[in-house]
Amino acid sequence: MNTENQKINKGINIKTRRIIAHLVLILITLLCLFWFFILIINATRSHSEMTKGFTPLPSSYLLTNWKNLLTGTLPVWSGLINSLIVAGLSALFSVYFSSMTAYAIHAYDFRLKKAIFTFILMIMMIPTQVTALGFLQLIGKLKLEDSFIPLVVPTIAAPITFFYMKQYLESTLPLSIVEAARIDGSGEFHTFNGIVLPMMKPALAVQAIFTFVSSWNNYFIPALVLHKDNKKTLPILIAQLRSADFLKFDMGQVYVMIAFSILPIIIVYLLLSRYIVQGVALGSVKG
Repeated sequence: MNTENQKINKGINIKTRRIIAHLVLILITLLCLFWFFILIINATRSHSEMTKGFTPLPSSYLLTNWKNLLTGTLPVWSGLINSLIVAGLSALFSVYFSSMTAYAIHAYDFRLKKAIFTFILMIMMIPTQVTALGFLQLIGKLKLEDSFIPLVVPTIAAPITFFYMKQYLESTLPLSIVEAARIDGSGEFHTFNGIVLPMMKPALAVQAIFTFVSSWNNYFIPALVLHKDNKKTLPILIAQLRSADFLKFDMGQVYVMIAFSILPIIIVYLLLSRYIVQGVALGSVKG
């Protein structure tokens, strides 16, 4: 009887924990979606309506705000294309070359291997603001202002992405697979591109999302590098829209612009989100 009661109590405890966990997750989800709800509601309201306070009911000024935004002085569509180019190339280069570096550290034995790994991790602790001045001086000497090159090329060296890929390879890629490929006559690039990368799809998808979102939302460096309107990315245009003078300031346009700017991020997330849980679980650090 005692054993049966213990099993019943254990089952009740498990069910109770699951219920509590689900309630907490639902609460967190609602809190996260609440801000998107406010964004969408405010995008449908006019500037004068928003000055009167918040209301949970949508208004009818969505198309009006969108038309006013497009007929303004800001190049919205070119800003979207510029952001897509910078964020897309940054995600592609960062993920590919970080994976290649992680594979080299994981699969090869060479002198100073641990020192190089430590040095790469040390770079993670250096804030971007510390190196911004020297970076801008270098860009000026190379005459790369108003170019996407300074925004894309540095993403090749991404210590955080490298570290994640390194941990993922340690947990999912046995060196015996690499050795078997070499015995079969596979070249190093063919082994990496044809065998290793397909095994890393979950990690590649996760880091592609993170890098894309980070590059898409980046304002600091693009604002220092890009000066021409036809070269500016969406975060810069949003900042310009918010900093307009009193007579031209329209909060309805600001909210429509923000809602417009997050659509590509949502699309990328929906396309790659099925890999997130699997990638995080497999790429976690071994205990």
